[in-house]
Amino acid sequence: MSKRKIINDPVYDGFLSIDDPVILQVIEHPFFQRQRRIKQLGLTYLVYPGAMHTRFSHMLGALNLMKRALETLKQKGVAISDEECRGAMLAILLHDIGHGPFSHTSERVLVDVPHEEITLLMMQRMRDDAQKALSMCIDIFTNKYPKHFLHQLVSSQLDMDRLDYLGRDSFFTGVSEGIVGTDRIISMLNVHEDELVVDEKGIYSVEKFIISRRLMYWQVYMHKTVIAADQLLLSILRRARELNLSTFNFPLSSFDLDRFAEVDDDDVMVAVKHWQHSDDEILSTLCRNLVNRRLPAIRFSNEPFEGVECDYFHGTGELHNRSYDFNDQEIKVLYKDGRCLPISEASDQLDRHFLEKQVTKYYHYFPKDQ
Repeated sequence: MSKRKIINDPVYDGFLSIDDPVILQVIEHPFFQRQRRIKQLGLTYLVYPGAMHTRFSHMLGALNLMKRALETLKQKGVAISDEECRGAMLAILLHDIGHGPFSHTSERVLVDVPHEEITLLMMQRMRDDAQKALSMCIDIFTNKYPKHFLHQLVSSQLDMDRLDYLGRDSFFTGVSEGIVGTDRIISMLNVHEDELVVDEKGIYSVEKFIISRRLMYWQVYMHKTVIAADQLLLSILRRARELNLSTFNFPLSSFDLDRFAEVDDDDVMVAVKHWQHSDDEILSTLCRNLVNRRLPAIRFSNEPFEGVECDYFHGTGELHNRSYDFNDQEIKVLYKDGRCLPISEASDQLDRHFLEKQVTKYYHYFPKDQ
């Protein structure tokens, strides 16, 4: 294997240079290469045609940001060893490796195991196979490593995962609301009492980040047509499972990690195209609708829909959008005088009422001809 690889990333208009042999070997692992065949935004390409980017590109992008964040912290005098840098970079590189086909859409339908648990199982398998260096990566990922701020870089309300997917999803969908000052935020990162914080001068960039995340949820992740497409795919998978079609039958009691790791978006779509010709009229109709983009109509309401008889073609659900979670560790701002305040107190734009507000919308989907 080459000692150094350079990867071009259009989102950051530059190159990611990787020379760590362990990281290079992890990228070559079949579990990781599978991410090339899983779309980052599932069926969102049916609404935004450019949204064809994959989990693979997102994970490499998050690695890029992690590398830059660690360099920033070290320049500011934060003690981080080379081994810890590697562990943190591996943790962010593998943070999404347990996603199933079409990312969140198929979760809990193909397998009754959350993707976070599958991610950990895959990390442990890769460690046991060859890479003992993954032990620190797993400790950082599970927040068991003594330096808590390393875990926050991987999973928190201002982590490298969110910074990358907001910018990347904005880039490929063309929705400008997701553009955030990634470079500025990373340059303002610091550590105070083992907590990841943002220097005072970065407060406005953090405000923009929080607002952008809320807007992206309504305009992309919870777009009504995306929800309609997701519901159609879920109906297909549920019907196929009810008919005991073995292609994607993963009961919890006999979960097979290796078998799961072989299934990706391509397998699902090949099955859907095949099931168009099923003898089961419900399954064949659903599959033809997805292949030909005949998506359900969908209505939103501020109140729950009552009296809807749910089946494979009709149903209801609800969406929740809250860009900030007070149950999680707050984003904190470090002032020059040594004070460290949560963003809810430091910001003069985002008061607590705005930050903790959760918007709930209810939806009803049904065939368009009805």
